[in-house]
Amino acid sequence: MTGFEIQRLSFDDASVASMPALHERFEDWPVVYTLDDGRSVYVGESQSAANRMRQHRANPDKRPLRALRVIVDETFNKSVCLDLESTLIRWFQGDERLAVLNRNDGITNADYYRREEYRETFEDIFASLKAEGLFQRTIPQIENSDLFKLSPFKALNRDQAVAVEAIMDGLVEDLRAGPRHRSLSIVQGDPGTGKTIVGIYLMKLLADIAGRRDLEDSDPDSLFSDYFLVGTQELFVGLRVGLVVPQQSLRKSIEKVFARTPGLDRVQVLSPFDVGGDPGEWDVLIVDEAHRLNQLAAQAHGTLTKRFKEITASLFGTLDPAITQLDWIRAKSRHVILLLDTAQSVRPADIGPAAFAGVIAAARADGRHYPLVSQMRVAGGNDYIAFVRALLSDEPPAQAPDFGGDYELRLVDSAAEMIAQIAAKDAEHGLSRVLAGYAWDWKSRKDPAAYDIELGEARLRWNSKAVDWISSPASVHEAGSIHTVQGYDLNYAGVIIGPDLRIDPSSGKLVVSRADYRDRAGKSGIKMRGIPTTDEDLLRYIRNIYAVLMTRGMRGTLVHVVDPGLRERFARALGAAG
Repeated sequence: MTGFEIQRLSFDDASVASMPALHERFEDWPVVYTLDDGRSVYVGESQSAANRMRQHRANPDKRPLRALRVIVDETFNKSVCLDLESTLIRWFQGDERLAVLNRNDGITNADYYRREEYRETFEDIFASLKAEGLFQRTIPQIENSDLFKLSPFKALNRDQAVAVEAIMDGLVEDLRAGPRHRSLSIVQGDPGTGKTIVGIYLMKLLADIAGRRDLEDSDPDSLFSDYFLVGTQELFVGLRVGLVVPQQSLRKSIEKVFARTPGLDRVQVLSPFDVGGDPGEWDVLIVDEAHRLNQLAAQAHGTLTKRFKEITASLFGTLDPAITQLDWIRAKSRHVILLLDTAQSVRPADIGPAAFAGVIAAARADGRHYPLVSQMRVAGGNDYIAFVRALLSDEPPAQAPDFGGDYELRLVDSAAEMIAQIAAKDAEHGLSRVLAGYAWDWKSRKDPAAYDIELGEARLRWNSKAVDWISSPASVHEAGSIHTVQGYDLNYAGVIIGPDLRIDPSSGKLVVSRADYRDRAGKSGIKMRGIPTTDEDLLRYIRNIYAVLMTRGMRGTLVHVVDPGLRERFARALGAAG
């Protein structure tokens, strides 16, 4: 289908004025174009490139750009151009060569006739632009990067677009109600449904609306164009907005993406402690991975436990043990948006499902609860997510469903063989890592020469970095824990299910081996409140951990199971020899 051409012009008044005479498709044909100055890039699509360039020349933000490239193809239509525009924006964002100047006021993921064939053309267009120096990385390198995976320019699917539009409509209503009005919204979904994408997209959309200076770039057909109009846009100017991310590693990754994104480079990415300890207030706080917010319990460090008590006392005048970090956030912000999956809490300190039940019910009653159901991460789709959760329950499936050949799920009897296969996957596809349950001591933390996980011929160390481990060079040779991978995507995951999760031979049910679970904070209970972690509690945490680990791989998951009884269960369900 490759029949495109790229017309190259200087972006100056004379060249723009001559466009109607240069090409017959510059006045009435759908095209995609790029504008850049060697440091920044803007990507657009238009039915009339000549008219659009005249508008851009009148815009002080676009006028300094120097080079114009117009991509013309006789087979292009509006749908193709919208798709190519959003694809190029995401590739530029993930490449880091140029700063992307675009807004994201309506990028949605819509299917159209012969889309897969056009995608091949997109790759040819990328190759041409890369040959001219606009990109520095390959497409696989770009798409394996955090800047791509956590990009605010992700195209929204239907569920996500509905949620974002409803949240924005609610915010407009809330802001018009005045400064005393408060609200709580919840976006809830399984792993891979794109909760983080919704949160980051909302942050960029809010920043774009607040920073809009004119309507020159507005597309009246875009999904969110109404929020940029006079009478609505002013509501968002001057708002204090923040993104709360409880997990340190994911928070740091998002900070890096925001620092590279115009409009988000000054937006705050916060820990719950940052929120609670700040003397000011927020207008809007979006909380990603809200299931990892904490209640009063021993924190990762003693200083944080002390700080938890100080913040609670400062905000509420009491040390009531029922007060949680969610209460901090609701006290500090007029409008709160939670991105939530209660099946992903993994420690006693996490706010549990029962504590979230009330706020979920209230959000539903207010019409502020937005479910995400479409699977975006795992090629096996929702069937795979349901299969994993059933496999880790006391009602295991008799066999795996047909994932349509799109997803590779295999049981590997040898840990060493699985590690070797994941290394081969990484060499071929990139971003393939070994993950494990916390069933081995972290000896290498104090002795770098020691190995933590030893299974037959396999020897591994735990992650040597707590922050951005997946992207570190050493990660290919190490094992990642729940705390380094929750919230991230991989191409392939190799998951070691340790001896902490077993089948009771007498009952045939899942049980935990408390002695083999090495996360002390994960099994010690909440001592300061006299709340123990029962075996039932611990089983829920460990099952949640393995469900998270087994839903990181977009293309496939290889599994090695230590307990013979559980391995046999996996073998029966997968039709493998075990």
